Amino acid sequence: VQLQASGGGLVQPGGSLRLSCAASVSIPSMNVGNWHRQAPGKQRELVAHMSRNGSVVCPDSMKGRFTISRDNGKNTMYLQMNNLKPDDTAVYYCSMVISDKFYWGLGTQVTVSS
Repeated sequence: VQLQASGGGLVQPGGSLRLSCAASVSIPSMNVGNWHRQAPGKQRELVAHMSRNGSVVCPDSMKGRFTISRDNGKNTMYLQMNNLKPDDTAVYYCSMVISDKFYWGLGTQVTVSS
């Protein structure tokens, strides 16, 4: 199983980005999907979580700004990020639990700067 994250880039404060995480297998079998991020000098942190039944969890600092979703037909999970702040600058990673196995995707860089 391979996960490919994409959609990162340079954006101004207040701007938006949508990250994609494309899986090489069918994701209706996905038990859990997550987005994480890691800023320089900081630990990796959870950004958003989606369970198999579609319920989502997002840390308070990101609620109302970040939305996790999935498109089973495209085997892709998304992270819509709005009202981005400089503190959101980090490498963003996706992960999934598929058939009880955990997989990491490669990261995509998000830089929020004017």
